[in-house]
Amino acid sequence: MSLEGRLCLDLLRHGETELGGGLRGSLDDALTEQGWSQMHEAVVDGGPWTRIVSSPLQRCARFAQALAERLGVPMTLAPALQELHFGDWEGRSAAQIMDTDAAGLGAFWDNPYTFTPPNGEPVLAFAERVLGGVQHLQRQYAGERVLLVSHGGVMRLLLAHARGLPREHLLQVEVGHGALLAIDIDADGRLTER
Repeated sequence: MSLEGRLCLDLLRHGETELGGGLRGSLDDALTEQGWSQMHEAVVDGGPWTRIVSSPLQRCARFAQALAERLGVPMTLAPALQELHFGDWEGRSAAQIMDTDAAGLGAFWDNPYTFTPPNGEPVLAFAERVLGGVQHLQRQYAGERVLLVSHGGVMRLLLAHARGLPREHLLQVEVGHGALLAIDIDADGRLTER
């Protein structure tokens, strides 16, 4: 099958972070030893990749840089592909948010496109940013197989689009730490899961 005009994009979620669970968003946590292991294990049988693209947050970028050096491939940072900014909810667990904003959290879970966390990034703007970012990658690297090291929210969004899910089902897409999944992006911008 020809890759002409199509970008093969493998998606790797960062591993466990030092400050643990909760909504990390734009917080710049480092990986734990376990987080590094999760990512190393995920890529053992992956590739071959022509390049690595990463979110600039260190929980993605440090692993991406180390892997790129080991594989001898170029690595670039893509700010458009970093996690949703959760505003006042950043760094807090669902249980903590339930104590102070149960109605807001419930509305966000029901349909994240219609409720924005206080002082957070609207999911519609996040979706436009991320989809624009992968369209840019498709135009730049069509015909290549690229590893994108990113976040749960970014991967959920891309997989939901590739699967044709209704917008309100975004948060039902499962993506664990160190998960390695794959999509293709055609020249017309269509996303399909591989």
